[in-house]
Amino acid sequence: MKRNVLILGLVVIAIVAVWIWDSPSGKEGNQATVGAPAGKVDDRNIPSKPSPKVNHYAPSFSLPSLDGTSTFEVGGKRDKVLIVNFWAAWCGPCELEAPDLKDIYEKHQDKLDLYAVNATNFDKLREAKDFVKEQELVFPILTDAKGVAGDLYKVYSYPISFIIDRDGVIRHRIEGVIERKQWEIYLQEVINS
Repeated sequence: MKRNVLILGLVVIAIVAVWIWDSPSGKEGNQATVGAPAGKVDDRNIPSKPSPKVNHYAPSFSLPSLDGTSTFEVGGKRDKVLIVNFWAAWCGPCELEAPDLKDIYEKHQDKLDLYAVNATNFDKLREAKDFVKEQELVFPILTDAKGVAGDLYKVYSYPISFIIDRDGVIRHRIEGVIERKQWEIYLQEVINS
């Protein structure tokens, strides 16, 4: 009985800790929610400290490509809108989402970049390579062997995607799989802003 109470207590503490860790600070009362209209960036309304939240500057990171031949950077101003997608080869929803991401990239690659960050710290490199080959993905696949980018972006489930505007501001945080037409709505908001 005591053991069950102890386990229940630890579960409650863990839930509260995750909730506190993922909640916005009280000082940032003007934070938007997932799916808020992008609009024009006004630097006076964007907190200067990067955070993986909507209407915050995207945290910076640099990761190698899956084949090890290139390095890609996230953070700061860009020429194109950017989607950063966190995924794993063992993730069923990631497999469901992959064809949509491929279509999105092929349709909008002149206006956006898409970096798919593999959770290599929780995945096997060979399985990630097999997944990319099976899905015929043509956009850059990055490896996060130490989980640095996943930690920066508070990734606790897969897939999670971020749509980042040309000013380096996160405009949408997408947790899980969404319909293709919703992707288009979000992208048009950001591409046209």
